[in-house]
Amino acid sequence: MAEVVLFHHALGVTAGIEAFAGELRKAGHTVHIPDLFEGRAFGSIEDGMSYVQEVGFEAIIERGTQAAAAYPREVVYAGFSLGVLPAQKLAQTREGARGALFFYSCVPASTFGTEWPAELPVQIHGMDADPYFVDEGDIDAAREIAAAGRRAELFLYAGDQHYFADSSLASYDVNAAALLTRRVVDFLRQLDR
Repeated sequence: MAEVVLFHHALGVTAGIEAFAGELRKAGHTVHIPDLFEGRAFGSIEDGMSYVQEVGFEAIIERGTQAAAAYPREVVYAGFSLGVLPAQKLAQTREGARGALFFYSCVPASTFGTEWPAELPVQIHGMDADPYFVDEGDIDAAREIAAAGRRAELFLYAGDQHYFADSSLASYDVNAAALLTRRVVDFLRQLDR
């Protein structure tokens, strides 16, 4: 079974993040959720991003990098929105990554000074009308990575919600989240083959 390091979004470690990790654990996987906010939680994306801007994106990425050092190198790096930044950096630059899962966000591979590792399995999930994912260019970066990777998949879901797989939020889309979860569980199972 896979070992997953899962980074949270701009609200912090929500009950929905914990529930998603619980689904992966039920499927037999080990999931770690480092707290990039050192115990803080926020009620809105704007409040969470204000904190991130105060601390600095580089500091948040560094917290993720430091947290990952406590785990084996042979893990799957996963991130929800903001959490994609440390997940993507580690997947691209830390030797031994088994795979990557990016939810609601993606940045160009060049952000981390390398091309996407063509053999590294990756899934990227986002809604086709999510203003954060579509209007801020994440979908373009996701398409580039999907085209560059031999084992890369981009899944688009109908809708405009950003945190659509977080069951603790009003943006939760039960059908899209269920499909996302099935695809992720299948992805992790295939890594064991």
